[in-house]
Amino acid sequence: MAAVGMRFRKLRIVSAIVCVVGLVLSFYAYYVEIEKEHNKDYKALCDISDHMSCSTVFTSKYGRGFGLLGHIVGSNSQFNVPNSIFGIVFYTLQMALGQSTDPFLTKVEISLAFVSNIGSLYLAYILYFILHDFCVVCVSTYVVNALLLGCACYKLRKLPAVRQKQE
Repeated sequence: MAAVGMRFRKLRIVSAIVCVVGLVLSFYAYYVEIEKEHNKDYKALCDISDHMSCSTVFTSKYGRGFGLLGHIVGSNSQFNVPNSIFGIVFYTLQMALGQSTDPFLTKVEISLAFVSNIGSLYLAYILYFILHDFCVVCVSTYVVNALLLGCACYKLRKLPAVRQKQE
């Protein structure tokens, strides 16, 4: 049973590291967007070419509220925030949920991770078919979201053994 506890501890560490990577990517995306708004000549590290430019993606209409909230609440609404803000909230929440051994909270964690992956598919479609761009930061967050879903599903599968050990 000690091996189960050790594996679960490692899973929690891996999940937290993946969340930290997601947070770093989200903070960087936010930084790039703010810099680009204040200085049109700003060139981000992830702006590699005309068709590999994260600042082009972040400052597009899809970079705020996923390109959807502006239609619902208005483009100037305080709720139509950069996608990176949603990422910061999401990864912070996932980090907290990832440390729990409660089955209900783990199901919430999986549900949120699943929704984030649906969002990743939507944004990947926008990136490739509408914006005709490649964003290193965006694609990296898609990978992070997939890893978080995998970690959460694995955790749910191993949870009965961990909870039994705790009793």
